[in-house]
This record gives sequence, structure tokens and C-alpha cells, in this order.
Amino acid sequence: MAAPALQQPSYLLANLKADWINKPLHQRCHELSKIIDDYPAKELHAIFPWLVESVFGSLDGILSGWNLRFLQARSAEYNIAMDFLDPSGAMMKLVYKLQAEEYKYEFPVSYLPGPIKSSIHAGVLPDCPLFHNKIQFPMSGLLLLNPFEYYMFSFASSLIAPKNYPPGQHGSCSDSAYFVLVDTYLKYFLPTEGNVPPSPFSDTRGTVASPAPRSPNVPYVGYGGHSTSLLKRHITHQPSVNADPAAQEIWRSETLLQVFVEMWLHHYSLEMYQKLQSPQVKEPFTPSEEHVLVVRLLVKHLHAFSSSLKQESISSSPSAHSHSSPLEELKRVVVQRFVQQKLYVFLQHCFGHWPLDVSFRAVLETWLSYIQPWRYTGEKNNMQADGQNRIVPDKWASFVQENLLMYTKLFQGFLNRAMRTDLVNAKNALMVFRVAKVFVQPNLSEMIQKAEQLFLEPEHAILQRQNRVFLTPSHGGSFLSSRQPVGTDSVFKVKSHVYSLEGQDCQYNLMFGPDLRKNVLKLIQIIAQARQTAKRISDHSTEMAANNSFLSWFAVGSSDHNSTFTGGEMDDMGEGVKKTHEFLDKALDYLCQIFRLNAGQLSQLLVNVASVDDEGASKQLPDCIPSENGFVLTDLGRLQIINGLRRFEIEYQGDPELQPIRSYENAFLVRLMFQISSFINARFGDHMEALCSRQDLLGSIGRHYLSSSSKVAEQRRKSPVPRQMRDRPQRARLSLRVLASYRTLLILLLLYMLFALLSFGTLSSTGLVLIVSFLYELLLNFFHEKLKTK
Repeated sequence: MAAPALQQPSYLLANLKADWINKPLHQRCHELSKIIDDYPAKELHAIFPWLVESVFGSLDGILSGWNLRFLQARSAEYNIAMDFLDPSGAMMKLVYKLQAEEYKYEFPVSYLPGPIKSSIHAGVLPDCPLFHNKIQFPMSGLLLLNPFEYYMFSFASSLIAPKNYPPGQHGSCSDSAYFVLVDTYLKYFLPTEGNVPPSPFSDTRGTVASPAPRSPNVPYVGYGGHSTSLLKRHITHQPSVNADPAAQEIWRSETLLQVFVEMWLHHYSLEMYQKLQSPQVKEPFTPSEEHVLVVRLLVKHLHAFSSSLKQESISSSPSAHSHSSPLEELKRVVVQRFVQQKLYVFLQHCFGHWPLDVSFRAVLETWLSYIQPWRYTGEKNNMQADGQNRIVPDKWASFVQENLLMYTKLFQGFLNRAMRTDLVNAKNALMVFRVAKVFVQPNLSEMIQKAEQLFLEPEHAILQRQNRVFLTPSHGGSFLSSRQPVGTDSVFKVKSHVYSLEGQDCQYNLMFGPDLRKNVLKLIQIIAQARQTAKRISDHSTEMAANNSFLSWFAVGSSDHNSTFTGGEMDDMGEGVKKTHEFLDKALDYLCQIFRLNAGQLSQLLVNVASVDDEGASKQLPDCIPSENGFVLTDLGRLQIINGLRRFEIEYQGDPELQPIRSYENAFLVRLMFQISSFINARFGDHMEALCSRQDLLGSIGRHYLSSSSKVAEQRRKSPVPRQMRDRPQRARLSLRVLASYRTLLILLLLYMLFALLSFGTLSSTGLVLIVSFLYELLLNFFHEKLKTK
């Protein structure tokens, strides 16, 4: 690169763009670091938006940037990218260098989450302070952001932007550079120990200033509260002020937190949720599994961050809160104020719209992480010596009360999903076990019941307390704050929480009420049925494994092309069924403890399930209605299949000669035998039909060797097929595919070796093999005909 004095910004950007294509990543990062050190902010200002887009990709997803979401730790470029993007790295140095000059960058409103975008287009200021003083007049569709805000908006947007990645790029989300970078930024800007590190880089004129530092005496207001019309609010860019240095540093923490919450969680409006709480409602945004896992990382860190609040700050009176540091003040309100409302609506949408498959585990673990803040307090003794969960400390009762719906309403949502899920699948059974294990923790059920009792307290008892009212979003309330007046009691907190999220006219369904108890009993019955189904599968797999043992491999048995499972698959199935039994047994025990079901009630439920004839039910078809196109499943039939109570005997219904080549067959011989068989069938088909039509011994032998119609008809009675296939005629034909089986080839080789030891020649050995095979098949056919006549 030329010296800074001889280089113009336009040439600098042009050279960087050329180098970006031709040079490897390590060389580009090295040269960029040197440029950031040597050039003044005025010249770096022009390259900043291009550099951010080149790293994180374009907002429309056309440019993928460095593919941080697929850059794994085992990659050679991983450490280079992480060093460059580290909070103390070259990229952040560029951010602070530009921040000192108070440059502004444009971010399109169209790439903001739906509710924020709709609010701005409607001329209403979003409730998050992050968007205040950043909207241009007249409405241009752009936000004016400072360098730190622009960088964090672009970083957060890259998680949800549509991407067209090259095929074959897969990896663990927790090992990706993006996931690790999120964790690094959270730990740096929201530290659980100490304060936020001061800006490691400073301009020659002094410390980098925040765009609008908040005085520590000013409480957190405006977030989650009443939205104000842009036309009624005077918007100006607040000048920088010389405030407490700690307050100057905390603005980065607030900005990062608000950007992450708004970009990752605020995709569904609270108003839309309260009006339309139906799984059939389609939303324009669908989160990915990776997105949900990053949200879980955010939730876990915020719990740890909040739990690191100093004990003297916790025990101090509200009047002393103003003397605590800004970071401690943020810890006090971070979960309830910034996260609760948007996470609740986000999880509600996922519970109602996520597919009924094992990928729901990401959503489930995010929910379970939020409702267990005591897991992230830093204490090591989370388990008792006997392996059971420890008692949830009483100090968390207030958290349960202020997050009651997170426990009760989402538990009901999970219950509805669990009853429609295949619990024979070990991964689905594991999810039921995980939820039951969380709610069975000692003292948690009592806390939830106590919170529900507080919610049910009569309204008139509340109105007598200090003449307070319940504030909702339409009333300008800030009910997500933990900073309640001194006299505010638990009843007010619980009711404010429920009404703010569900609306004033909500019909609350008690978690330990009769309606939910009925659903729990249904789930217990489904669990018991799933256990029986798993046992049948386990017995069947054991039987199949025995039939496919080493000795039976040499037997001259029937070569069933419809056999589905190999020996290895049987072992995996047996292991999965074993885990299913373990998970369902423990879940059953935990549910009985949570809802206080005694042994008699449980025994009665299990007797009702066991009274069903398992063997008869397993052989019956699922409930369905016959039609011209075959059987059509009813809703009951779908439920029977989902829970493994009944199933169709699925078998191959096409031409047996055209089945896919099996692992126990030689591909070349299969194709060769098919060509030879096709030639013989085309040449002598009429003669074979005449032979099979005879009613004497020769006709019986011909039908056994040449006709597959009887076998196919027998199979089709076991599996529902369209009438057109049932009525399709089957011609007599010769099949030589059995000669392509490795088992058959090995048996022939052993027979030839045996006859060679007995001094038989090749031709005589071939004749003996044909005679033995003919006699064996003749005996099989004779006994088969005898059994049919009985």
C-alpha cells in the first residue's frame, strides 16, 4: 500500500476491493489492520460500510461475506477472523476511531423486523429507545446510526438475513465463528465480573464519547412502554455530555443488548399476538434452528449477568438504587425490562407454528433456560449428592410470579404438542422427560401455585391498596420493570404481568386446575401406550435380529426383498427403544409427582391402557375410510399412527424385478440376470402362461417357479393399495434375480467345493445342484399347498 499522504480515499477503497478478491484472508486482515492504524478517520469513513458488508454479507443475502455462520473452529481461517473481529481487534478499533468523529451511517428501515418497520411506516416511534433520534424527516426509510450501532445492527442482521450458501457447508452451530463471536461480545460488553472495559482505543483529542450517555440518576424509561407519534415528539440529536465515565461506557452495553433483542426477538407484535392466538395464523417470519440457539445463548448469558448483581445492591432500599453504578442498575432490570415481553411472544409463536419434529428441541431448551435462572448463578452445587435436583431457593419466588405465563401458558402449549408427537421416537420422549424433570424440581410447583393464587385474588382487594391501577401498553405502563413502588405487592406484579401480555379480558387457565389436569392424564395414557408400542418394536427387532444372525445367513430361506432393516439398524433401533423406555418411565414418574397423582390413580390409567388387546391392535389397520383411490385416514387413524398404536404394513407394490439393488446383491449380476430373464420371458412367455394354467403337477410346479401373481396378491392383502393396482393382471415369468444375491453365490460356492471333494466334475456338480434345488423347492411347494388346503 502507498503512504497515506499520497493516497486518496477513492483509491484506497478501489485498491481494497481489488485486494479482497485476489488476496487470502490472512493477508487482507493484516493489511486492513495496518490501514486502520495509519489512516485518519476521515479517509476510513468511506471504507467502513463496504468493509462491514464484506465481512457480514449484504442485508438482502446476495453477498455472504465471510460466512461466519459456517466458519468452524477447525478451519484455518477461523482464528484470523476471530482476531480481526474481537472486541479488542482491528475492526472494533475502526469503529471507535470513527465514533470519535461522530460519523453517521444509513441503515434501511426495510431490513428491520416487521413490527418495528410497521410502526415507523405508520409514523409511530417504536417503544425501544434505540430508535429515538435516528429517524430522518421527511421519512426517507433510513435510520441514521453511529458507527458502533451500525456495526452491531449489521452483525445481528446477518443471523436472520436470507443466505444462499454453497452446498455442502454444514457444521455445529455452537462451534461456528458467529456463535462464538456472539458469546464473546456478550461477555465483554455485559460482564458478570467487574465493569465494561474502557475503550482500548482513543482519538488524539480524548476519550471516545457515547452519542447520548444516560445519567446514572435517570431510571430506565421508555422501553416496552407507550409509543409516541413521530409528529408529536420533537426529535433532535442529543449532544454528548461529560457524564460519569462509567455511564459513558455503559452505553455500549445498552446498545448491544437492545440491538440483539430487537433484531432477534421482535418479529411478532404483542398486539397481533393478543388478537390472533391461533397456530393457523401465518407469520411472514419463521426463525431457523440456528436463530433459536443463538437466542438461547443470549438468555443464558443475561441470566448470569443479572445474577451477578452485588448483594449490597440487592438488599439496599429503592432510594439507594440511584447510588449504584450504571452497570449494576442494568443488571437489576435487564431480564424483565428488555427481554421478557418479546421472548414470551417469540416462544409462543414457535410453540404454535414449529414443525412436530425433533428440531423443536432448540425452542424447548431456550424456554427451559429462561425459566431456570437459578442454574446460571455461578454456584457449583446445583445437584444434591443423591443426584436429585436441589430445592429451588425461595428468593426466586418473585421471578416466578413476574414470569408466571412463561411457566404455565407455555407448559400448556408444550402439553398440546406432546400429545400430537410420536413419543416412541427417543428424541421426542427425551423432550417430554426434560420438561417433566424441570417442573418436578422441589419447591417449583409450590411457587407456581402460589403465584396463581395471587393472580386469583379478588380485584376489590387490589383497588384498596394505594389507589393503584393496572397499567397496560395503551395506558403508558412500564410493567416489565422490576423497579416497582415501595408499597407494590406481589398481587399487583402478577396481575400486571398477566394482563400486560394476555390483555385485560384474558381467560387464564390454571396450570393445576381441572382442565389442564385432564390433558395431563391424557398425556400419561399416551406415554403408557408409547411404552407398549416401544416394547412391541423391541420384541420385533430382537426376533428379526435373531433371524438375521450369522448362522441363519447361510440358510436357504426366502429372499424377502421387502425386508427393511439390516442388523446394524436393528442394533440402533434396540438402543433407541431402550432410551425411549428410560425417558418415558422417568417422565411418567415426574408427572405424577408434579400433579400429585397417587399410585391408585396411576394404576387405573395404566390398566385402561393395558386392557386394549395389543396383539390384535397391532395387526389392525389404522382407522380409515375406503375409497376408489384406496384408504383415506381419519383423524383417529392419524392419532393411532402418530402414537404407534396401529400401522400399515408398508410393502413394495411395484415390479419385484425393478426394485432398487440391495446391499446384499451384486449390481452387475442383478442387471445381467434381469436382461436374461427379460429375453426368456419375451421369447417363451406364451408357453409359460400355458404351463401355469394347467391343473396337474406340472402346472403346480410351473406356477411355483414362473408365476408371481399369487405372491403379489397375498402381499397386497396386507397393505392398502389403489383398486387399479389390485386389479392389474400379472403374467407368468421367470426371475433369475436370486442368482445375484451374495448369499446364493456363497451357497453355490460351498456346494461346488463339497462336490469337488467328492470327486464330481463341473458339469456333474451343476446337475446335482439343479436337482437338489428342484427337489427342495418341490418339497416347499408341496407343504405350502397342504397348509393352504387345511
